[in-house]
Amino acid sequence: MKKIYYLVVLLTVLYKGQFTLAQDIHFSQALETPLALSPANTGFYNGYVRAIVNYRNQWASMNKAFQTQGISIDGGLFKSKKRPAFMGLGLTIFTDAAGSAKLRTTGALLNVSGLVKLGRRSAISVGLAGGTQATNGNYGSLTYANQFNGNFIDPNINSGETPNRQFTNVDMAVGAAYEFTSYKKDQDHDDIFSFKLSFGGFHVNQPVQDYRAGANYKLPVKYVGALTSVIDLEDTKFTITPTFIYQAQARSQEIYMGSYLKYRMSTGTKVTGVKTQNAIGFGLFYRRNADIIPSLIFDMGDYSIAMAYDVNVSAYTTASKGFGGFEIALRFNSLASSLFESRKEFK
Repeated sequence: MKKIYYLVVLLTVLYKGQFTLAQDIHFSQALETPLALSPANTGFYNGYVRAIVNYRNQWASMNKAFQTQGISIDGGLFKSKKRPAFMGLGLTIFTDAAGSAKLRTTGALLNVSGLVKLGRRSAISVGLAGGTQATNGNYGSLTYANQFNGNFIDPNINSGETPNRQFTNVDMAVGAAYEFTSYKKDQDHDDIFSFKLSFGGFHVNQPVQDYRAGANYKLPVKYVGALTSVIDLEDTKFTITPTFIYQAQARSQEIYMGSYLKYRMSTGTKVTGVKTQNAIGFGLFYRRNADIIPSLIFDMGDYSIAMAYDVNVSAYTTASKGFGGFEIALRFNSLASSLFESRKEFK
């Protein structure tokens, strides 16, 4: 009965406008998934090579209903202070498994962007991504109500159901971004103020979800608008990162907001990077009508590790018991150990 109850609750979640979002990878550490916000973020950062690994385990109290892994790597090509523009190139690979049937979506996208500096303090970018997305599952592990023999569910009884089939289709995304940065130079560090506005449109080709012969349901376009920022509190060792993200797909909408408060334990030297920049940050984020997300991040030179946990505050707490999802992200960003801002190639 408990499994049946969980299934009913899960189907209710999907029915009430969340089904479309459930088909996409979904991480709470938005700052650690820049390419999931917009293809235009490809190569659009301070550094030469960036690699991020993400893992999410959502609703563990409901038999690990969703488990998601992702990896992305991107960088800038032809960066030079002498050039007004350069390219970004990246790759994103992800897999998401859900439910008893391990309904799995696996995707790989190649990202390309073009970035143009508008002056010493601002730059714009446009990007696109294209690749494949495969959907499959262990449908033979599913059981149905008509297999109840009076005492228990007997999987040997013919359910009469036609299993869904596996399929692969083409997936495409587009995006644009604008960043403004200013910084005040000091003897031992720079106080930075920057913000980035980005827009992403995912599944713009609306691939058909071919679960059955003759299927004509098209995956709706997902729109993502994001404001991310970095603000050093002048003459202190503190930094805040106010973030606001809006997502919409078909009838489903999501609003996400919050910030880290980081304490810089040491600050990298301006040019040589001999002194490594280290910081620890505590964050609090909120997904409207769904989750409160406390977060923790450690910046250790070129490397960062971030952890977050969704505390479920939605109407589904009866089933989730307040447990949402645990996440961890590992990031490598070359030259993050120094204040790359003062020698930014595209500024």
